[in-house]
Amino acid sequence: MLRVGLTGGIACGKTVVRRLLADRGAFTIDADAIVHQLMGAGTDLTRRIADAFGPDVLSPEEAVDRTKLGRLVFSDPSERSKLNALVHPEVIREEKRLLREAEGKGVDVAVVDAALMIEAGTYRDYDRLLVVHCPRALQLDRLAARDGLSRTEAARRVDAQMPVDEKKPYADFLIDTSGSLADTEWQVQAVWEKLRNDANP
Repeated sequence: MLRVGLTGGIACGKTVVRRLLADRGAFTIDADAIVHQLMGAGTDLTRRIADAFGPDVLSPEEAVDRTKLGRLVFSDPSERSKLNALVHPEVIREEKRLLREAEGKGVDVAVVDAALMIEAGTYRDYDRLLVVHCPRALQLDRLAARDGLSRTEAARRVDAQMPVDEKKPYADFLIDTSGSLADTEWQVQAVWEKLRNDANP
């Protein structure tokens, strides 16, 4: 099974690319969906996050309120590091479990979509790395619109991550999402054909 890492900056279009790859037959894993699950009510991770950051970061349903937690960690690098130390090992463990399961089912190409793959060093676990990118101004516009943030808040979140241009040298494939959806689809199709060939030489 060919293991493919899919990464890039926040609001650069990773979700769109992951869905396009899934439409073409890739087995896909969304790290952010795993985080949502792990931060649900009553989980071990939720309890440890509440212990580390205080009960105010929980919702009335006792799940992690990601908006409240985001305000806290995106304004303080040490708090962000503390959160990453709690979350990353749990997410990586679940990704590996899902990949083993996929391989057992005979999947040819498995794609893991994770924003901090390069920062965490887990990009080394993949056979190919795909980096999705767009200009910073477009990234800020998309993030502000998607999450209802001010431009200042959006910039703080973008700046909390490794710059997209620094991620590009790690890539086996680059996808530029600054054009139309049709243009992105064309690029994804070209990458998919190469991945499928690499998985079935």
